Amino acid sequence: MTPLDRAELRVRIDAALAAFLARQRARLASIDDALLPIADAIESFVLGGGKRLRPAFAYWGYRGAGGVDSDAVVATVAALELVQASALIHDDVMDSSDTRRGEPSVHRRFALWHRDGAWYGDATGFGSAVAILLGDLALVWSDELLHTGGLDPATLARGRSVFDEMRTEVTAGQYLDVLSQATGDSSVARAEKVARYKSAKYTVERPLLLGAALADAPQETVAAYSAYGLPLGEAFQLRDDVLGVFGDPAETGKPSGDDLREGKRTFLVAEALRTADDQDRAVLADRLGDSSLDDHGLDELRDVIVRTGALDRTERRIAELTATALRAIDSVPLDPEAATVLADLTAAATARRG
Repeated sequence: MTPLDRAELRVRIDAALAAFLARQRARLASIDDALLPIADAIESFVLGGGKRLRPAFAYWGYRGAGGVDSDAVVATVAALELVQASALIHDDVMDSSDTRRGEPSVHRRFALWHRDGAWYGDATGFGSAVAILLGDLALVWSDELLHTGGLDPATLARGRSVFDEMRTEVTAGQYLDVLSQATGDSSVARAEKVARYKSAKYTVERPLLLGAALADAPQETVAAYSAYGLPLGEAFQLRDDVLGVFGDPAETGKPSGDDLREGKRTFLVAEALRTADDQDRAVLADRLGDSSLDDHGLDELRDVIVRTGALDRTERRIAELTATALRAIDSVPLDPEAATVLADLTAAATARRG
């Protein structure tokens, strides 16, 4: 059994999401049947994959702080999956990604629908517009699910500020990522900040703090969760960056090398630029951010990343951050089962795959 399946959590989260989305489908249908493809798309996206890491961290953060298991708390933390859906749908539009989890990305799906119907106007623009709206809808629904999960108002009120802060942070991080690509800011410090706010905080730290708030955790537990969650979230993002360059698309669900075609200023790229010689720096300057990059060009960039030692340094950084996280979670008394699962989730979040 994986740590994500303890307490039958993944099954219960999926059931809560399916029930909520079924209600939303009926709501959309009551407005106009033309909205049913929207319901289909968001159900397919939300229920069609994902490890459920974020609600798992929130749930076990809650349990670790003494919270009592209930279907209401599971449904409430499932709202994090709708925040994730919103972020991914919008991210795919911004990155012009063709696939997500091995299927056409949402904007590509609706562009194809437009072309198949021989409709008026630009199919690509239609697909992007629909995906933006669908991502917005997922974010709106995340708030609704948070409030209708079944927790009493006083309990829910404790977590409200954490949830709000998390959504602001991830949006800020997305903007900093886009800005870094536009300005060419390739410093390690900027790459670390983008990773922290775009992914790290909302993947681990904020979900943990949401669980802690719902359980009314003492301050020492809150502090330990932050000391565990932030480095682990950064390690998670670094692993994702490595997979974006070197991963197997059959495992990751996305084409390998897209981050290089998009010119992402990740920690991996920043480290390569920091130590590249003139020849390697010229390759990076010429190839990074070229949307038409072929397999040969991608291999050239991968070779530079390996040759400069950037890949090795990134792997060492992942190991250091993971070790820091584990020390932090060991520093505070937690419910024994939750402590075990959180330690196991550390490996699940940073494991090499693809």
